[in-house]
Amino acid sequence: MSADVRFAGIGDEAAPDLAGQLAAVAELGWNRLELRTIDRTPIARMPADDFRRAAEHLRAAGTSVVGVASKIGDWSRPVTGDFTLDTRELETLARRCAVLDTRLVRIMSYPSGGLDEPEWGRRARARLRELAGRAADRGLVLVHENCAGWAGDRADRMLDLVTGIDSPSLRLLFDTGNGVPHGYPAPPMLRAIVPYVAHVHVKDATRAGGDTVYVPPGEGDADVGECLRLLFDHGYDGVLSLEPHVALRPHAEAGHGEPTTFAECAHALERLVTDIAPKAPAR
Repeated sequence: MSADVRFAGIGDEAAPDLAGQLAAVAELGWNRLELRTIDRTPIARMPADDFRRAAEHLRAAGTSVVGVASKIGDWSRPVTGDFTLDTRELETLARRCAVLDTRLVRIMSYPSGGLDEPEWGRRARARLRELAGRAADRGLVLVHENCAGWAGDRADRMLDLVTGIDSPSLRLLFDTGNGVPHGYPAPPMLRAIVPYVAHVHVKDATRAGGDTVYVPPGEGDADVGECLRLLFDHGYDGVLSLEPHVALRPHAEAGHGEPTTFAECAHALERLVTDIAPKAPAR
């Protein structure tokens, strides 16, 4: 079991602006953020001066950055699209991650763009092999999320990526709640891939009338508690990054959150971890 547990918040899940993001984790007694957008702008697209000021603000607040969620290979970039969007983003993030003192970059494995499965898989693997090589040269670790793309909802394909590409700069990000909207149970997937999991997002959800309703960790159908047990039993010592989707859903219109706050979800996660790992103090 992990000796201790570290928490972070995906900042734009709490507030669009950096001041609000910092305040949200400070209120919890946390000092870590995962960055996706600031003022609704992805980190790689921020003007240089805005990014510099944000980095200074983070340093002044004493808040560390555990990783950056990129748009590389995500739901908006099919595998038939312009690959230079991804290579340029990676170049920008390599420079910005160095400033932020973080190595983790969240990626996905591309929608099909209408290709059949064999060609889709071939192109996705080729792109991720190239990206992993570039990441290795720049001291980054790409973490592939179980979300959009060729390997998004298939453990066997995730394993194909990490073992086939065979680079320490390509690992997996497991999101506890993605199985609910995507239609698969989380624990069996996690059991299959857990040796390669380098980062974790925590959310929980239920299905209601054909819709996904996001709820505090431990209150939905994602078996978050069982996922955490599997991670701790395997010796996971990375960060648990809270992504509750109560105020923001990245590929939906703003303002679709349920009447639950980021802080309430954070406290639910803390209680769940305490119940599962009572000897693992949060820090």
